[in-house]
Amino acid sequence: MRTTICLFFIFCFLPKTFSKDIPKRVYHTKRLSGTPPRIDGELNDSCWADSGWTGGFLQQQPNEGQPGTERTEFKILYDNINLYVGIRIHDSEPDKMDIRFSRRDNFDGDCAGICFDSYYDHKTGYEFNLNASGSKIDLMQMDVGGEWSIDTNWDAVWDGKTAVNDSGWSAEMCIPFSQLRFTKKDKHIWGLHVWRWINRKMEEAQFQLIPLDSQGRVHRFGILKGIHSIPNPKHIELLPYSKISQNRFKPDPANPFTRKGRSWSYGAGLDGKIGIAGNLNLDFTINPDFGQVEADPSVVNLTAFETFYEEKRPFFMEGRQMFNFDVDGQNLFYSRRIGGAPGHHPVLRDHEYNDIPENSTILGAVKLTGKTSSGWSIGLLSSLTEKESAEIKGAAGSRKEIVEPLSNYSVARLQRDFANGSHSLGIIFTSVQRRIKKNHLDFMPKSAYSGGLDGTVQWGNRTYYINGKGVFSHIIGHQDAIIRLQESAVHNFQRTDASHIEVDSTKTSLTGSGGEFEIGRGGNGRWRFEESFAWRSPGLELNDIGFLQHADIIEQSTDIAYVVTEPSGVLNNYEISFEQSNHWTFNKVSLYAAFELFGSVRFNNFWSMHGNIERETGWLHPYRLRGGPAMRLPDATHFHYHLFSDSRKRIQWNIGYFQSLFNDGSSGYWNLMGNFYWRISDKLDFSLAPSYSENKDNWQYITTQWIDNQSAVTPRYILGRIDQKTMDLTIRLNCYMTPELTIQYYGQPFISAGRFSDLKQIIDAKAKNFDDRYVSIDDEKRINEDGSDDIIVDENLDGLPEYRFGHPDFNVQEFRGNLIIRWEYKPGSALYVVWTHSRSRYCPNGSFKLTDDFESLFNTYPGNIFLVKLNYWFSI
Repeated sequence: MRTTICLFFIFCFLPKTFSKDIPKRVYHTKRLSGTPPRIDGELNDSCWADSGWTGGFLQQQPNEGQPGTERTEFKILYDNINLYVGIRIHDSEPDKMDIRFSRRDNFDGDCAGICFDSYYDHKTGYEFNLNASGSKIDLMQMDVGGEWSIDTNWDAVWDGKTAVNDSGWSAEMCIPFSQLRFTKKDKHIWGLHVWRWINRKMEEAQFQLIPLDSQGRVHRFGILKGIHSIPNPKHIELLPYSKISQNRFKPDPANPFTRKGRSWSYGAGLDGKIGIAGNLNLDFTINPDFGQVEADPSVVNLTAFETFYEEKRPFFMEGRQMFNFDVDGQNLFYSRRIGGAPGHHPVLRDHEYNDIPENSTILGAVKLTGKTSSGWSIGLLSSLTEKESAEIKGAAGSRKEIVEPLSNYSVARLQRDFANGSHSLGIIFTSVQRRIKKNHLDFMPKSAYSGGLDGTVQWGNRTYYINGKGVFSHIIGHQDAIIRLQESAVHNFQRTDASHIEVDSTKTSLTGSGGEFEIGRGGNGRWRFEESFAWRSPGLELNDIGFLQHADIIEQSTDIAYVVTEPSGVLNNYEISFEQSNHWTFNKVSLYAAFELFGSVRFNNFWSMHGNIERETGWLHPYRLRGGPAMRLPDATHFHYHLFSDSRKRIQWNIGYFQSLFNDGSSGYWNLMGNFYWRISDKLDFSLAPSYSENKDNWQYITTQWIDNQSAVTPRYILGRIDQKTMDLTIRLNCYMTPELTIQYYGQPFISAGRFSDLKQIIDAKAKNFDDRYVSIDDEKRINEDGSDDIIVDENLDGLPEYRFGHPDFNVQEFRGNLIIRWEYKPGSALYVVWTHSRSRYCPNGSFKLTDDFESLFNTYPGNIFLVKLNYWFSI
C-alpha cells in the first residue's frame, strides 16, 4: 500500500516538465575531391581552405543554452576509406589555454572531439577526441535502459594530431570507416555530436545542445547527411605479439621449483578483428597475454562474501557493456572468471612441493558484436581455457595432478530496439562446460547455465521509464558439487532457522531464479524518482561465469531526488535525494530496513562536496554465522562526507570521511581517505591517495567448531571483538614524453592488523538483549599448552578440551607495483616494457606499528617480473 501511494503521489503531483524542445541541427558533409589532408593538426591543406566550416556552438555548462564564450568551427570530409575531421578551436586568451599531455583516454586540459551515431539507432555513439597536446581519447557513448554511459575501453585505430597557434589551437583527424559500424545503404544519415571543452572556464560548448537534465544523450545528437555511395568496409585487422619475461623470487634450496630464484618465459600470440558486412565485428585472441595490466589492489576480506575485482584485460574490457546484465548489482557475466586461478589444491605428503599455475591459460577466445540492419544488437563470446596440472616433487619422485579441467565459457546476448531506441527487448544466455574426468574434481559443477530476459519502455520524451529483468540459473554436477554449492556462503541451505531451505545430499542439480522491476522518472526536469522491487531465490547460482554474493533475498526501495543543473547564486548545480529500502528472505523474515539522505553540490568556484547519512534498523544477518542461524546485529548509522578542490588547478586534492556507529555502544568503523594530485608540468603528474581506517566489531566471526556429544554433533559458533587498523597508500606517477610515449608507475603499500579479544560462543543468535546472545570464553575455559599458539577451550571445566582453533590475530603487509613504458610507434602498434614488483608478509601477532611494519615489509624478499612485449597492427 505504501508503494502504491508513493507512486500515485509522484505521478500525479510532481511537475511534469519535459526537457526543452531543441530543434536538431543538420550538417551536410562533402566527398573529398582532391588529395587527402596530411594529418598534422595544421589544417593548411587545400581541402580545408574552401567553405563548409560550421560554428554556432552553445554552452551545455556552466550556462546552458548561452553561446560559447569562444568561437569553435568544424568541417567533415570523406572518401571511400576515411572520414576527415578538422576543428578550429579559437581562444581570445591563448596564453591561458590548458595544454597538458595525458595517458590515452584521460580527459585532461582543453579538449575537442566528435561522435558519430553511425547505426543511427539513437543509442550508440563512436567518439574520437583530442586534447590540446594531441593525446587521444576514444570511447563509446550508450543510451541503455534509460541511462547514459561511456566505455573508454573501446580503442579504435585512427590518426589525430593537434597544433597550437596564435589564435587558439586546431585538431585534425583521419577516421577509417572500418572503425565505425553502420548498415549497408546508398545514402547515410547518422547522428552527430561535436563538442569543445575549455578547462579554465569549466565550459563545454556543443554543436547540438544536449541539456544536462536529458534522460540519455545519444538520441539528442544532431544529424549528419551527405555520405553516400561508400563501399561497405570488409576488413581484417591482425595484432600479433611476442614477449619475453623473467620472474625473480626468493630462492628456496629445499624446493625444487624455486631453488634457482628465477625463471624465464617466452610467448607469442595473436589478436584479430574481422569486419563482417560492415556492422558486425568478429574479435578473436589466441594465447593472449596480459602482462602489461596493472595489479589488483590489496584487501583483507573478513566477510563471508567474495571480493569483486574490476576487469583490466583489454580483450574483455572492450565492448563489455554489450554483455552486461545485472540484477540488483549481481551480474550474469563476470569476465574475471575466465582464466581465473585453478580451483583445486593438491594435498601434499611430507617433504613434497608443488608448482601450481597462478591462472588458467586462455587458449583462445572469440567475440562477435555489432548490430544488424533490422535493429538487433548481437553479442556472442566464447573462450576455451586449458586443462591445468600441478607438478608435485618429493622424495618419492614426481607426479602431476589436475587442478583445473579443460573448460569452455560462453555468453550470448541479443537486444532489439523499438521506437527509435525508446523501447528495447533483450535476452542473454551463459554457459560453462567443464570436462571433469577425475574424481577429485567432482566438487566443481560439470555444467552451469544462466539466462535472462530484459526490457525497457520509455515515454514522455524518455522522461519516464519501466525496466524489467528476469533471470534463471541451472547447475549440473556430482552430488559433491551440489552439496558444496548448497552449503556455500552464497546459499547457506544448512541454516537451522530457515524452514524454506535444506541441504539435499542426493541432488545433482540446483535451479534458481531472480529479477527486478523498476518504474521511475529519470530526467527532463528537476524531480527524479524510482520505485524498484528485486528478488533472488535461494537456489540462484551465477558464480561459474557471473558474480553473486548471496541469494535468498527480496528487496524493495523508493528513491526520490531533486536535481538542479542551472547555476544559482554561489551554486553551479546541486542534488538532494532520499532513499528508503526493505529487505526480506524468501520465507518473509525481515532482515533490515534502511533510510538514506544524500546531497551533493558544486560551487561556482568549481569546488564540490557530497555526503550522506544512512540509518539501518532491525538487522537480522543470515550470513554472519557462516551457515548457522540468522544473527541479530545492532542497528547502525553511517555517515559519509567528501570535499573536492578545484579540478582546474595544477594542485588538486580531495578528502573524505566515512563513519559507522552501532547501537551496541562499542562497535564502530571509521575511514579517512584522500587524494593529492600535482601536475608538476605539462608532461609530468604525480598523485598520492592515502587511506587509514579503524574497525571495532564486537561480533566478528572467527570459526565454527563441531562437538561430538555421542548422541549428536553440535556446532559452536565462535565470535570475538576485533580491533583492526588498516593503512594503504596508492602512488601514481605519469610521465608523457609524447602523446605516443608514456611512462606510468603505480605502487600500493598496504598494512592491516587485527587483534581479537572478548571471545564468545553464540547461544541465542536472535536474543534482543546483547548479553543473552552469547557466553564468554574467558580465561577459566582456556587451556595453555606449551609450544602451542592455538586457543584450546574446556567448556565444562573438566580439564579436557572440547575444541581448539588457531589464534585469529593477524598482521598482513603487502606491496604491489607496476612500472609500464608504452610506446605506440604507429597507430595500433605498441612496445611495452614492464616491471612488476611485489612483497608480501604475514604474521599472527595482530600488532599495528606503522614504522615497524613498513620496515619489515621492505625488508621482505621481493618478487620481480621483467617483461618486454611487442605487438604490430596491420590491416588486410
